[in-house]
Amino acid sequence: MTPFRQAVFAVVKQIPSGSTMTYGEVAAKAGYPGAARAVGSALKTNFDPAIPCHRVIPATGGIGEYNRGVAEKRTRLKAEGAPIADVV
Repeated sequence: MTPFRQAVFAVVKQIPSGSTMTYGEVAAKAGYPGAARAVGSALKTNFDPAIPCHRVIPATGGIGEYNRGVAEKRTRLKAEGAPIADVV
């Protein structure tokens, strides 16, 4: 695993249930400001349930993509009580 992916996954593991971070916030906190798209690419390949990538959202609003489907991401965020306008 690359140092970038390790850093991204370490940050995402720390996002508490019911909270979210944007892709850009994850990139910056991981030490790679400006790498928001690369964060999305890294999370797209994650299937480890210990890394809650469903808690990462786009800065433009909404829920964004999810490797298990947008409906599943919406369901998980709603179940956690995340403050997302797109979670109904």
